[in-house]
Amino acid sequence: MSELKKPGIPDELWINKCLINGRWVQAKNDKLFTVINPSTGEEVGKVPMMGKAETREAIDAAQVALGPWGKKTAKERSDILSRWFDLILQNLEPLAEILTLEQGKPLSESRGEIIYAASFVDFYSAEARRIYGETIPSHRTDTRILVLKQPIGVVGCITPWNFPAAMITRKAAPAIAAGCTVILKPAEQTPLSALAIVSLAERAGLPPGVINIVTGDPVEIGAELALNPIVRKLSFTGSTEVGKLLAAQCASSIKKMTLELGGNAAFIVFEDADIEAAVDGAMLAKYRHSGQTCVCTNRFLIHDSIYADFTARFLDRVRCLRVGNGFEAGINIGPLINEQAVKKVEAHVKDALGKGASLLAGGKRLEAKGTFFEPTVLGNVTPAMQMAQEETFGPVSALSRFETEEEAISLANDTPYGLAGYFYTRDLARSFRVAEALECGMVGINTGFLSVETAPFGGIKQSGIGREGSHHGIEEFVELKYVCIGGINQ
Repeated sequence: MSELKKPGIPDELWINKCLINGRWVQAKNDKLFTVINPSTGEEVGKVPMMGKAETREAIDAAQVALGPWGKKTAKERSDILSRWFDLILQNLEPLAEILTLEQGKPLSESRGEIIYAASFVDFYSAEARRIYGETIPSHRTDTRILVLKQPIGVVGCITPWNFPAAMITRKAAPAIAAGCTVILKPAEQTPLSALAIVSLAERAGLPPGVINIVTGDPVEIGAELALNPIVRKLSFTGSTEVGKLLAAQCASSIKKMTLELGGNAAFIVFEDADIEAAVDGAMLAKYRHSGQTCVCTNRFLIHDSIYADFTARFLDRVRCLRVGNGFEAGINIGPLINEQAVKKVEAHVKDALGKGASLLAGGKRLEAKGTFFEPTVLGNVTPAMQMAQEETFGPVSALSRFETEEEAISLANDTPYGLAGYFYTRDLARSFRVAEALECGMVGINTGFLSVETAPFGGIKQSGIGREGSHHGIEEFVELKYVCIGGINQ
């Protein structure tokens, strides 16, 4: 156990080893890497620097465990997942504290993420019993046609740092419910949350090898998960660039993939919108988790007739946001994850201002320990600016004007990404027109919040393939097998 843990977190949740085949182990070379608190720049703890060898060992263990786990009844798998759900909620507070320590988000948001993470385990504990096959009317009187749904096999899951708890359960819970076995690779910035949640899965009764976790070298671990033919499915959440690399590697074994990649979400406010409601939605869609969510608004498109009114109300709210350490009371905005993230935000702001945008609020890094950036609003942003074309991933709002519905849709779709989009209107017909016209996998109408375990989460274009959450999410972890039975009349 690390000596740097925060008092109040129980030892059994503060883990600096990885789980492979039911054993908590260190890296074969005994190397560790440091986890940093982005609010303070201080060391939080150390975890194993594993690589190809440990990943292959975890894959082999998952392969051995696959047969017995797949033969468990749906109820047996469901019961274990239910116990995992209960344990997560019973440990809500220490899990939230671990998350805030290594990731930085306000403690209230961390609690919300742990509850969200638990919701996937709860949902898929029930879905385990609802993986239904089919009978199909036959082409012959002496023949019957069945369609079976069977576990796809060993699954690799690579999760991001921005939601280090929820992305684990959103991937692992449906895989386990379907009868698959799992190797998890959490982000290097936030492994402690993952280790704690996996320890609860083990405590819930998952047999050795059903869930394994390796921390360490992302290149070595990712390549082994993608290239090893034993792994039949890879689920990745992260950047489009890394997603493309993994897809190329997975092609060697024709591996099934789920990719949840970058976004460039537009938030459209039409002239007939409830402006105060739109401001509420904008604050949630933009500044939750300091703008470091894949579905957060990257571009605000405001109708010219209400641009001034919306901007004034929005600025009033933004100026009330409090930035600071996530453990402090009343904090709304935590740090960015690291120095690289701060530099990217600074570059986007500098580029926009240099190309004619107006600075309406914030605009600079805070002079304090940690990686804090002021909640920022830029006006008159154009498509030529960097932040209109790339995902900023920080607390910066880019406001633009439009005049017609067609122009708003064109601007919103003018991106290679297609994860999420939002718009506000009180016109029912427009709601259908715009929702159908937006080129993205998820649309929020008169709401700035999309994520829920019962709905399919995912994007189109370069934002990814496949869906997570809902009953569609468990379908990603099964294979269809057509069975044709002849000789029925003999």
